[in-house]
Amino acid sequence: MRAPVLRRSPFKSLFGTTRREQYVQRYVLREHRKGRAFGEILEDPYVLAWSTPGERARLLERPEIVAAVGENAIAELKAVLAGGSA
Repeated sequence: MRAPVLRRSPFKSLFGTTRREQYVQRYVLREHRKGRAFGEILEDPYVLAWSTPGERARLLERPEIVAAVGENAIAELKAVLAGGSA
């Protein structure tokens, strides 16, 4: 009886994310939910040690990151507008 041959897609490394990238993304989202600025989080030793500059740049292409940063920016703008009209 033959063992099944597991074939990996050659495009996975081009378009997929590694487990390490997923861990960094989770860390960034968790820290952002705590109220920390995105730029500050990207300078954390954990993020710097576990990602390359290219991987950090690609974080802004991930829908989860874009949504989190966008929600924060909108909340800040609403607070500014509410404070300006009072």
